[in-house]
Amino acid sequence: MSRFFIGFLVTVLASLAETTSVFSPARPPALPLAVKSPYLSTWLSAGSDGGNGGYLAGEWPTFWGGQVTGWAGMIRVDGSAYTWMGAPGPTSVNQTSYEYTSTKSIFTMNVGDKVEMNITFLSPITPNDLKRQSLVFSYVDVDIESLDGQAHDVQLYADISAEWVSGDRTTTATWDYGVTDNDVAYHKVSRQTQLAFSEVSDQGEWGEWYWATDKSKGMTYQSGGAVDVRGAFSANGTLGDSQDTDYRGISTNWPVFAFAHDLGSVKSSAGVLYSIGLAQTDAIQYEGNSSGTTILPSLWTSYFSTGLDALDFFHHDYATSSSLSSDLDSQIAKDSIAVAGQNYLAITSLTVRQAFGATQLCGTPDNTYLFMKEISSDGNVNTVDVIFPAHPIFLYTNPELLDLLLKPLFEIQESGNYPNSYAMHDVGSHYPNATGHPDGNDEAMPLEECGNMVIMTLAYAQKASKTDYLSQHYTMLNQWTAYLVEDAIYPANQISTDDFAGSLANQTNLALKGIIGIEAMAVISNATDHSDNAANYTAIAHNYIDRWQVLGVAQDASPPHTTLAYGSNDTHGLLYNLYADRELNLNLVPQSVYDMQSTFYPTVQMKYGVPLDTRHNYTKSDWEMFTAAIASSDTRDMFIQDLAEWISATPTNRAMTDLYDTTSGDYPSITFIARPVMGGAFALLLLNQGA
Repeated sequence: MSRFFIGFLVTVLASLAETTSVFSPARPPALPLAVKSPYLSTWLSAGSDGGNGGYLAGEWPTFWGGQVTGWAGMIRVDGSAYTWMGAPGPTSVNQTSYEYTSTKSIFTMNVGDKVEMNITFLSPITPNDLKRQSLVFSYVDVDIESLDGQAHDVQLYADISAEWVSGDRTTTATWDYGVTDNDVAYHKVSRQTQLAFSEVSDQGEWGEWYWATDKSKGMTYQSGGAVDVRGAFSANGTLGDSQDTDYRGISTNWPVFAFAHDLGSVKSSAGVLYSIGLAQTDAIQYEGNSSGTTILPSLWTSYFSTGLDALDFFHHDYATSSSLSSDLDSQIAKDSIAVAGQNYLAITSLTVRQAFGATQLCGTPDNTYLFMKEISSDGNVNTVDVIFPAHPIFLYTNPELLDLLLKPLFEIQESGNYPNSYAMHDVGSHYPNATGHPDGNDEAMPLEECGNMVIMTLAYAQKASKTDYLSQHYTMLNQWTAYLVEDAIYPANQISTDDFAGSLANQTNLALKGIIGIEAMAVISNATDHSDNAANYTAIAHNYIDRWQVLGVAQDASPPHTTLAYGSNDTHGLLYNLYADRELNLNLVPQSVYDMQSTFYPTVQMKYGVPLDTRHNYTKSDWEMFTAAIASSDTRDMFIQDLAEWISATPTNRAMTDLYDTTSGDYPSITFIARPVMGGAFALLLLNQGA
């Protein structure tokens, strides 16, 4: 019997059981399990389009792209076997609750009314501790205690399959078992033929995966075919301390790598800690300010000699990592609720792992980079118009992270390795190859990217109090601003960051970004002793904004509002680029524009939000959060409530999409999944930070 048929039966049986789980603060479309990097990104589908409603037992965890990662968990209580994760076969435990924080997913399970399991998936996020943040590892902590006051005989089991190591299910995997000097037992699994800097179905094809636990009394291990290994535990509660030596294709008898712990008689509390992660010594191919390609190491290699050393440190670091992550959870929860309530926390806390999970720290401590994958849409590296919507979360958690994201963009262009006068779109067509565009044939978004780069540079310098940063990049910023001066008031027919919606001339919102960018450059010029340029730029920006209010506003509409494009008075769109005016404290745009838009948005509200523009019913949740951040309190709360409701009600079943239909709540496109742009949920928090 195939594991997929077994999984189907388990799902059906689970759906027939009269049990329900409480979800807090919401039931998201997919529940983050281990989400730490573009390649360590495993989720539990929850939405009705293929998910099981958010129950850990009975549904195989999947990579963000949808392919199964074969993560399974079972428990035996008084001789009866149950499933607590995945769909390996035995009857599912009864999930009673699920809660997520910014860094954790916490499941509570009732096992036969005898014992209770508390299962915490922790993907540590330590924005101010780059050593820990550089580790591509995640924890699973399982705590078990008696429910009925009686002692129960308990054995716990968990495994991973070789599906973690490659997107090609026919490729041959190899594996090994060992124990570190500090008693961490581990399975090491990898692709037999490594393909450095390559992907298949977005999974990385190089590096070593580790699945680990404590080498304690009562622990047994085994590798082998899924049916055999899982069946052995289900029948006996133990494993054979044996290794399968038949290296083979991932889908050939599905090799799995398992641990079992005999916890003995459990009455008060017993627990098991697992670690899972990926060790890639070399992480990125980069062509920056040199004439050739440089291979950049993962940053963790500066702190640890081998992947095993990194694993050993990580596994024993649980108390510290958990404490640091809990501090971040608490800060985000406190700030979110104070600013906009529980609905806002449901949004912000869901987006943290997603935003950070698209990034990888590389280089060395004295020459560090943060590379970001444009997950699911294009796969580009450090896409400027993906960093821009994501940047609020990085400025909020640690402004230096934004500097590390912008660093390769500046290096490539300031070294002359990009021929166009306007700002480049990304530093590489597909992650993890950041080899630039020396031919200048990247996706052309000239006004969009020039505006983004100038705005983000000033935003970082203000937040980090680094005027010298502005001086360092002044020549390039001045070059980009020249393009803004030329094109901002009447934007040529071009695409914006919303390239999926098509190109358009005289885009009102795009023009606004360019105008704000010019005023930002005036501030930069003043700060760097270029007073003549400052006076010129601010005069142009004020002239443009006065003209823009005539060109881009439907004055005869009721209520008045900005248009999608000049002169199209029957159109409208989210004026999310207005956010930068408030973020940078420019006060360029009159308050009347803010008030006008706040009054208008409720008149075009749909069931799950406000459409991006009049061309479609879909919207972008990142841009809704930018728009909400600068709206009146009532309109702000409308946006937040609609998005929080969508999170719980959407039938979508992948990691949070930033593009959804405002009437049905469904995907208009399945290529906007797990993207880091959802860091834009922190737009409001950023404005209120320290206020």
